[in-house]
Amino acid sequence: MKIGLYFGTFNPIHIGHLAIANIMANDTDLEKVWFMVSPQNPFKVNQTLAHEHDRFEMVRLSIFENDNLEASDFEFSLPKPSYTVDTLARLREKHPQHEFSLIIGGDNLSHFHKWKNYEDILKHHELLVYPRNNSKPTELENNSKVKMVKSPLLDISATYIRNAIKDNRSYKYLIPEEAVEYIKSKSLYI
Repeated sequence: MKIGLYFGTFNPIHIGHLAIANIMANDTDLEKVWFMVSPQNPFKVNQTLAHEHDRFEMVRLSIFENDNLEASDFEFSLPKPSYTVDTLARLREKHPQHEFSLIIGGDNLSHFHKWKNYEDILKHHELLVYPRNNSKPTELENNSKVKMVKSPLLDISATYIRNAIKDNRSYKYLIPEEAVEYIKSKSLYI
């Protein structure tokens, strides 16, 4: 099975994440998209995160009706911070029957060369890249393992959403109702 891996902290998951995952699941040759909930992003060490199990649960609740999408806590048992190259190696060991592609934004592609062992990632995996407003052109766009995927530009900020929750402002329509209810029930981000 060909699976797209969409890594992120999803702090919280929002409609931008869901739209990108849905586009990747329906407009590419992927058979499924796994939301790889990251316990800690090595590039965002100082960011305040909701507990990893809360973020996983928000993802799970938000995608429950879509058979093409799945929530994964695979990285929770790996050493922290988790580096993508290490996670991918473990996934290949555990699931040799699957072919994994990496879903990233154009902004991540512009600094992909800074990722740990990025050459190894490109050796074993295709990158499916969606556009972002702050993307800079890079020579990696010409790599045969990099596929640019047309999708709408969705510039939704999880930081904006967390601040709106904290300041008791409306964040309606920015995150799925299932995540809204979970955030309220756990008093997250206040």
